[in-house]
Amino acid sequence: MFVEVATREYGIRGRPTNVSRVAILTGIGRREVGLIRQALAASEPPLPNQTADATRLLSGWHQDADVLGPDGLPLELAAEGPGPSFESLARRYSPDVAPGTMLKELQRVGAVGPLVNARVRVLRRFYQPVPLDPQWILNAGSVFADLGVNINHNLAAGEGRPSRFLGRATETRVDADSVAAFQAFLETEGQQFLERVDAWLARHRLGEQGLQEKTAVRLGVGLFMIKGDPDKESGHE
Repeated sequence: MFVEVATREYGIRGRPTNVSRVAILTGIGRREVGLIRQALAASEPPLPNQTADATRLLSGWHQDADVLGPDGLPLELAAEGPGPSFESLARRYSPDVAPGTMLKELQRVGAVGPLVNARVRVLRRFYQPVPLDPQWILNAGSVFADLGVNINHNLAAGEGRPSRFLGRATETRVDADSVAAFQAFLETEGQQFLERVDAWLARHRLGEQGLQEKTAVRLGVGLFMIKGDPDKESGHE
């Protein structure tokens, strides 16, 4: 997002901004700027920022009784047709994105396997675009924007304007050998928490009639792992 704006808006005499100038304006390295600009110039347009829909669909595939086997594991589904199928699952959990478009995106990032005999198998429980592809860039920009809006709101909070939740849990003396264990812990516990949040949000989502009668707002929560640089934090060069 920042690279695109810097490239388009800050050129000299109407020309697109060169890589070096974009790097200066954004603070991003020249190599990374080049990679991002290549991604933005890709002929295939990115999927609209539907990260929540993709995650909701994958979560539903792991929790919805209609698509679980007797062992509680997600079923392999027919790609199209009445339920249980990927098409019916997509219409239930991501109604704003065409099922075919969603299937291609989930296959592209490795969350869903390839078509085999017109059937598909889920491989991951969460949606994570490939770094530096256009969708990843959109998601990263959205995360920065959400955090910035939260901080800005809290800075201006006061009488009659309550602050919004913003918290962290950190410890500066954790054994570096525990990083992998913490990451595994966070992926399990964090994913379960996000699924509970998603279920709450789904219960409070307005239907078509409600949208005509009430005001809709975007609500949610974001989680991210924090890991410091041990050399910098210990004062070593």
